[in-house]
Amino acid sequence: MTGVKGVTTSRRTRARLASDGALLLVAVAFALPLAWLLFASLDGSADLRVRPPTSPTLENFDAVLTDEITFTPMLNSLLLCGGATLLTVVCAALAAYPLSRHRSRLTRPYLLTILFTTCLPITAIMVPVYGLFVQVDLIDTMYGTALFLATAQLPFAIWLMKNFMDGVPKVLEEAAWTDGASTTQTLVRVVLPLMGPGVGVVTIYTFIMLWGNFFVPFMLLLSPEQLPASVSIFTFFGNYGSVVYGQLAAFSILYSTPVLLLYILISRRLGGGFALGGAVKG
Repeated sequence: MTGVKGVTTSRRTRARLASDGALLLVAVAFALPLAWLLFASLDGSADLRVRPPTSPTLENFDAVLTDEITFTPMLNSLLLCGGATLLTVVCAALAAYPLSRHRSRLTRPYLLTILFTTCLPITAIMVPVYGLFVQVDLIDTMYGTALFLATAQLPFAIWLMKNFMDGVPKVLEEAAWTDGASTTQTLVRVVLPLMGPGVGVVTIYTFIMLWGNFFVPFMLLLSPEQLPASVSIFTFFGNYGSVVYGQLAAFSILYSTPVLLLYILISRRLGGGFALGGAVKG
């Protein structure tokens, strides 16, 4: 028996070491690009090699911190993605509420249809969308582009919001209705505050997906002064394959900052869960 236990222990040890090694390789694969990004942003002569800069400098940040390269595109991105995210979250909450609270034989097919629409590649519908935008005079407009971005992101946001809304007990809404609250007041003052982590997840996911969207603004916005940062990043790719790697790395760090700040601001509510225990008992 001792020999069998020793063999079993040895196998478990080898399996654990193999899994630890695989996880370490995955971690290195993710860490190397981040290390290059940090090193290259501080290197005046950066290239594709991952190496600490011999003489760290902030000249790459000085070169990109201009209105034309960074500030105007970042402001355009904030207006475009922030407006589209707000519209998506509001519409998703209004659409998910009846789907969560009213049972029907059509609810499941409708949700599956919504989920299927998220699988359609955006490139497959951009040609008819471009033609439609030209006909209705929405081409090269920020609000038109934001409206399409919100529409493209809405199906998955509805599906995700509905799953979070299912976790809020209906008895709390019935208590609010007894006190004279309307359906809208119940949604705004009872349901949404209790599913704060869910709203935070939908907000962060939607903003991240819109923030990194290149193809839609590239197709629908024509004026250079309206292009967001996801499109203006082309500035660092010159002709004949020449790339200003140091400035590209510095701009990438600045470009990632709003997403990180949004996650930090909302992350406190993500792990809190639904505070429903006392409410249901009372």
